[in-house]
Amino acid sequence: MNILVCDDDKEIAGAIEIYLRNEGYTVFKAFDGVEALSIARGQQVHLIIMDVMMPKMDGVQATMKIREEKNIPIIMLSAKSEDYDKITGLNVGADDYITKPFNPLELIARVKSQLRRYVDLGSMEKKSGVYKTGGLTIDDGEKTVTIDGEYVTVTPTEFGILKLLTENAGKVFSMEQIYENVWNEPAYNPENTVAVHIRRIREKIEINPKNPKYLKVVWGIGYKIEKI
Repeated sequence: MNILVCDDDKEIAGAIEIYLRNEGYTVFKAFDGVEALSIARGQQVHLIIMDVMMPKMDGVQATMKIREEKNIPIIMLSAKSEDYDKITGLNVGADDYITKPFNPLELIARVKSQLRRYVDLGSMEKKSGVYKTGGLTIDDGEKTVTIDGEYVTVTPTEFGILKLLTENAGKVFSMEQIYENVWNEPAYNPENTVAVHIRRIREKIEINPKNPKYLKVVWGIGYKIEKI
């Protein structure tokens, strides 16, 4: 597996490279968003660790441009821990977010979790299972999402959420349950992370995201896919 590490702090980039190489990953390094974009386009990359604050092109801008072309997992990395920065990163297409200083074991765990989801989404070992409600169809074998026969492009994380909810249409899942099922790790304050992904999914599958037909909120409890 090839991982792109993008951080203008060369010491941090070097340290992350050591952690990842110790786990058997191949590592590409970039020190600004422009360089990261070039590597992502020119090399086979399976996951990106992207710092937010960088010269030339910051991590948010780079993530937006990468998301126009690729659905590979992106983990945002930043010294800032404010919810605003986390939500901004998730809004532009990041799959996860970790703040500096970080525990190397936590970083590796998040990398492995994202790669598992990415490999499952693109795996040649297709799993059977088609889940349908109304015009929404989740094909777990082909790893596709369609609305009224039209294909919808989703990230591995978004696919995981949609599969969980559509497979259990009508059942309400709390944010904690969604996080633990999709991210495969204990949920610690998952509200912002899950809510941002839910909003992005609605923008892709709903005609009117503010009045959703499929992905419903059950106030005070969680979310469900409507059984139609």
